[in-house]
Amino acid sequence: MSTLDTTAKDFDLHSKYEDAAGRIYLTGLQALVRVIADRIRTDHRAGLRTRGFISGYPGSPLGAFDLELHRQAELLGGLGVVHQPGLNEELGVTAVMGSQTAMRFGKLQCDGVAGFWYGKSPGVDRAADAIRHANYFGATRTGGVLAFVGDDPTCKSSSLPNNSEGQLAELQLPTLHPGSIQEVLDFGLHGIALSRVSGLWTGFKVTNSIADGSGTAVVDPERLTCLEPIGVDGRPLGKDEPSTLSPLQILQVEREIYEVRLPAALEYARLNGLNQITGARREAWLGIIAPGHLHYDVVEALRQLGLGEDEIKRRGIRLLRLGMVFPVDEEVIKEFARGLDEIVVVEEKGARLEYAVRNALYGSADAPKVLGKQDMRGRPFLPAHGGLDPDVMTDPLLSRLRTRIDESALRVRPHDPVRINLPLIPRTPYFCSGCPHNSSLRVPDGSLVGAGIGCHSMVAFMSPTFAGEITGVTQMGGEGAQWIGAAPFVDTGHFFQNLGDGTFFHSGEMAIRASVAAGTTVTYKILYNRAVAMTGGQDANGGLEVPQLAEMMNVIGVKKTVITTEDMSRYKGVRLPRGVRVLPRERIVEAQEELRDTPGVTVLIHDQQCAAEARRLRKRGRQPEPARRVVINERVCEGCGDCGAKSNCLSVRPIETEFGAKTTIDQSSCNKDYSCLNGDCPSFVAVEPAGWLGQKLHQRRAGTSAGRAAGVSAPDIEATELPEPVSRVDPADFRVRMPGIGGTGVVTVAQILGTAALLDGRYVTGMDQTGLAQKGGAVVSDLRITDRPTNASPKLPAGAVDLYLAFDLVVAMAPANLAGLATDRTAVVASTTSTPTGRMIGTDAHQPELREFLAEFEQRSKADLNVYLDLAELAEGLFGRTTSANLLGLGVAYQQGLLPVSAEALERAIELNGVAVRMNLQAFRWGRCYVADRERVEQALAAGGVAPAPSTQPAGGSSLDGLAESGLGGEVGRLVAVRAPDLAGYQNAGYAKQYLDLVRRVAAAEERVLPGSTELAEAAARGLHKFMAYKDEYEVARLHLEQAAREKIKSVSEGKPVRVSWYLHPPVLRALGMQRKIKLGPWFTPVFRGLRGMRGVRGTRLDVFGYAGLRRTERELVENYRTLLEQLSTDLAVENHSVAVKIAMLPEMVKGYEDIKMRSIEAYRAHRDKLLGEFNAHTPGRSAPGAG
Repeated sequence: MSTLDTTAKDFDLHSKYEDAAGRIYLTGLQALVRVIADRIRTDHRAGLRTRGFISGYPGSPLGAFDLELHRQAELLGGLGVVHQPGLNEELGVTAVMGSQTAMRFGKLQCDGVAGFWYGKSPGVDRAADAIRHANYFGATRTGGVLAFVGDDPTCKSSSLPNNSEGQLAELQLPTLHPGSIQEVLDFGLHGIALSRVSGLWTGFKVTNSIADGSGTAVVDPERLTCLEPIGVDGRPLGKDEPSTLSPLQILQVEREIYEVRLPAALEYARLNGLNQITGARREAWLGIIAPGHLHYDVVEALRQLGLGEDEIKRRGIRLLRLGMVFPVDEEVIKEFARGLDEIVVVEEKGARLEYAVRNALYGSADAPKVLGKQDMRGRPFLPAHGGLDPDVMTDPLLSRLRTRIDESALRVRPHDPVRINLPLIPRTPYFCSGCPHNSSLRVPDGSLVGAGIGCHSMVAFMSPTFAGEITGVTQMGGEGAQWIGAAPFVDTGHFFQNLGDGTFFHSGEMAIRASVAAGTTVTYKILYNRAVAMTGGQDANGGLEVPQLAEMMNVIGVKKTVITTEDMSRYKGVRLPRGVRVLPRERIVEAQEELRDTPGVTVLIHDQQCAAEARRLRKRGRQPEPARRVVINERVCEGCGDCGAKSNCLSVRPIETEFGAKTTIDQSSCNKDYSCLNGDCPSFVAVEPAGWLGQKLHQRRAGTSAGRAAGVSAPDIEATELPEPVSRVDPADFRVRMPGIGGTGVVTVAQILGTAALLDGRYVTGMDQTGLAQKGGAVVSDLRITDRPTNASPKLPAGAVDLYLAFDLVVAMAPANLAGLATDRTAVVASTTSTPTGRMIGTDAHQPELREFLAEFEQRSKADLNVYLDLAELAEGLFGRTTSANLLGLGVAYQQGLLPVSAEALERAIELNGVAVRMNLQAFRWGRCYVADRERVEQALAAGGVAPAPSTQPAGGSSLDGLAESGLGGEVGRLVAVRAPDLAGYQNAGYAKQYLDLVRRVAAAEERVLPGSTELAEAAARGLHKFMAYKDEYEVARLHLEQAAREKIKSVSEGKPVRVSWYLHPPVLRALGMQRKIKLGPWFTPVFRGLRGMRGVRGTRLDVFGYAGLRRTERELVENYRTLLEQLSTDLAVENHSVAVKIAMLPEMVKGYEDIKMRSIEAYRAHRDKLLGEFNAHTPGRSAPGAG
C-alpha cells in the first residue's frame, strides 16, 4: 500500500487555488476559476495592475461554474475580480464587452481589465450578435477576454446536441481547445495573452470531459512563459483602445480582423507551440489529427490496440494535437503531412477541420489521402453524430492500421456491444423528493402541454396521466410561442405551457408577451421555486417576488392569474394585485380548469421552494429543519402505491415485508414535503417534538432507549485496530469505475479517492459522467491513478476497469458501464441495495431478482475477488441513516486490497472534505471491518437493536392447540407460524384454527398429487391470511397499537419525547362528503384501544362498520376464496397444478382502501375467472366455483 507523501502534511482544500508551486488536484470547473486567479497574479508579478470582470449565464457542462466562483468570492475579490452574473447570455456578453471599453466611460482605476464570459454552446448561438459586436470592438493590450464555452455533444443535459467550434469560427474568435486539466491551466493563461496580442476575444472550448473531469496538475510561476510576437514596427502586437464601430470604421475593422488580428493569433500559436506534433517524425505513413481532449482519446484508443508511445513511433504513426482549432494553422498542417500516405482527422460533429486540412493540402505534391467522416470510398468512417471516445475510435483506426501492421502485432480485444438480458427498469432522471414539480406539473385529464427546459424537461420520463400529453420542447425563451403558429390550424382550443422562473426572467417573459399580442388561448404555468435548480440552485437573476410577478402579468395583458402554494400562511396579510387569488396546491388542477376555460392568455404561478435548494440550506443551517417526520406503519399499508402516485416522490419506496410488498419512506432522502399524506390510506403517522407535558412524561419513563436507529452510532473503531490488506491491484496504473445514483455522494467518493491519491504522491485523471444525474439519474465516476504523469483519456475504455465499485445495481448494469469489465482484470464491489427508479413510483413494477444481477457480475469479472453487500442496510444498522453508505463501500474496497492508496491518505481526504467527518471516517473503518472481521460487524448490528419479528403468540395469550401437530413443515410451516397467531390477534383462536385447517387440507392435497411440492400450499397460506385479515376499523386500530408500530416511531424520534398523530379518513366522514384526511393526535389512542377491544363484534349485527358495501365485499372475498381453495384441492392434478398456484396467489392483487381497493377487486375477479377457465380446461367434468 502507498504511504502518505510527506509534502502533503500542509495540504488543504485551499491549496488548489493558493499554492504558487507544486502539484495540485482539482476539477475542471475549479481549474477555470484558478485560470482567472492566475491571470491576475501573473500580471501583478509583471508589474501590471490589472483587475478582472466575469459575467455569463450557467448551463451544463458549465452549470456549476458560477457556484464555484461564488465559493471563491473572497479569493477573487482580493485580486480585484468582480463577478456579476448575467440575466442571460447576451447581456453577459455585453457586460464583458464593457470591461474592454471602460476607458470610454471615465478614467480607468487600473491598467486594464481581463474579461471572462461563460455559457454553454446554445448560449453562444443565442448571444451570437452580441459576441460579434464585442469581437469587433475587440480587446486591449492590457485587458483581453476569454470566453468559456461549454459543449455538450452527447446531449447529456441539453435539449439538443451541441458543438461550438463552427459558431465561434464564424464569429472570428480564435479558439483554444484544452484536452486535460493541465492544459486548462496553461491554455487559460495563453488565452488572455492571445486575446491581448490579437485584439480579439479568445474562445475556450470546454467539453464534458473537462468540465466534469478532474486531475492533477503542476503549477509554478516559472513553468509557463507567454511569448508575444512583435509587429513590423518592433512593438508588441495588440490595441491600446478598442474600436469605436462608427459607421465609417466598421468595414475597416472587418478588414483588420482578417488581415491583422487573425494572422496575429496564428503567429502567437506558432510561437508558443499550441499545436504539437508527436510520434514518428521520419518514415511515417499514418497521421492522426485531433483537437483537445480527442487527441488523448486517440492515444488511449491506440494504447488499447497495443500501441504505446514507443510503438506509435516505431510503427510510423504521427500525431498532431491541435490546441488552437481556429484559425487552423495551414503551415503546421503542411509540416505534419510531409511524407504521410494517409491522414485521419478526428473531430466531433461536422467536418469543419477535415475540410480545412483538405484545403491546406490542396494542390500539394504527393498530398496524403484525408479521411474523417468518410473513408476513401465515401463510406461512413468516424460518426458525425453523438460523441467520440476511445471505444468509438477503435474500429475505424484498426481498419487503417491493418493495412500496414500485421494483426498479430496488435491487441485486438473483442468488444461486441454488451447485451443484458435482464428486464431492467432504467434509472432515468427524476424529480427530487419533495420537488415542487411533483405538484405543479399536474394537469387536467386530456391536456396538451408544452415542455420547458431544465428540470421541466424531465416530463419526458413521466406518464401522460401525470403531466399531460407532451407536444415537445422549444429553445429557451420560446416557450408557448409555438402555439401561436399552431392554434389557427387545429381543432384544439387550449394549450398549457410549462415555464420555470429562471427561464422566465432569462427570456421567457417575451414569449408570454408574444402570446398576448397574438391573442392565443394558452395557460402559462410558471413554477416559482426561487432557484435555477438544474444547474445547482443559483438564484434567478433579475427575479421578482410573486406579488410583483403577478402584477407584471396584469400589466402586460394576461387575462387571469392564479397563485397556488403548499403553504397558504405565506400569503397571510400579503396584498395581491387586482383579480389575483391564492389556492392551496391540492386545488391546482381545479385552478387550471378555471384558467383553461378563460379565453386569452392566463397564468398559473405555483409558489413552492426548490426541494434540493431547501435541503442545501438546511444542511448549512440557513433554513430550519421541519420538526415533523412522517412514517408509514407497514402493517397498515396495503402497498397500493397511491401515496407514490399522489406525491410522485422518490422517497416513497416499495419494500418487501413478511406480509408482502408495502411502502416505506426513506428518511435519509425525505425532504418533508408531506404530499404523500394525500395517499388514500390510514397508515401514515406523524412524529413531532412533544410539548412541555410530553417531555415531562418522557423523562419519567425509566429504561427508555432510542436504539441505533434513533441516532446512536456504532462504537468507534480506531484505525490501528484494523489490519493492513494485501494489495491485489497494480499501483503503477490503476483504474476504477463507480456507477451510482445522482445526489448520493458518488462524485464525493471520487473526489476523496482522487485527493487521497494526490496525498500519496500519485497522479490522477478522472471524469464524472453526470448529465441529469443530480436529479436522481445515473452518475458514473471514472478515475485513473498512476505513479507518473500520463496523457490518458479521462473516460475509461472497454475492458480497462480494475475495480468496479458499484453503488447502484441498475446503473451498474448499463451496457456502456459494464463494457469496462474484463474477466481477467476486474474485481467488483457492489451494493445490493434495491433503490426504486422513478418509473417504479406508484406502480407494481419491480426489478429482476438480486441473483440475476450478481450472475451478470460473476460472468464478466474476477469472481473470486468480488464482494456483495447491502450498503444502505449496513449504514442504517450502524449509524441510523444511509448517507454514509458509499464510504462504507470505499472501506470494503480498501480492505479487499483493491485500492492503491493508503488508509492514512483516504482518512485525511475524508477530513479535508469536511462533511460529517466523524461518521464518514467511522463508515470507512466499519467498511474495512466488514472484510477484516465480519463477526464484529454483526455484533455491532445486533447491539444496535433489530425490530422484532412478528410474534407467534396472539395478543391476550390465546393458544393455538394443534399447531405443533399440524404436520406443516418447511416454508409452509414458517408461514402459518407467523400468520395463524396474527389471525388470533385479529379475531380469536377459533378464527386462526379455520385458517390452519384449510391450509393443512391444501397442503395435503398438493402432497398427494405432487409429493415434495409446496408452491400451492405456500400461496394459499399467504392468500388466505391476506383475505381473512382484511383491514377494517378494528384492525387498523390494532395494528397502530402494536409494538412494531411503536418501534417504527422510535426509529425517527432520536431518543427525544415526541407527539404522535395519525392521518385518517373515517368512512363515516367520507360518506358525509369530507374529501380529505384529518389529523388525530395522542388523544385518539383510547379510541384505538376501544376499537381494538371491539374486534370481537366483527361480522355480527353489532358491527356498525360491517354494513358498509366494502366490508360486505371483503367478507364475501374470504368465503369465496375458501371455497376456491377447497375446489382447487379437490380437482388438483399434475396438469393443472401450475395454474392452481397462480389462482391461489391472486389475493396479492387486492390492495388499498375504499375506491382503490374496489378497483383492485374488480381486476382480481377478472383474472380469477380467466385462470379458472384454464384450470377447468385441464380438469374435465369440473366447473369453476361461483363468482363472488
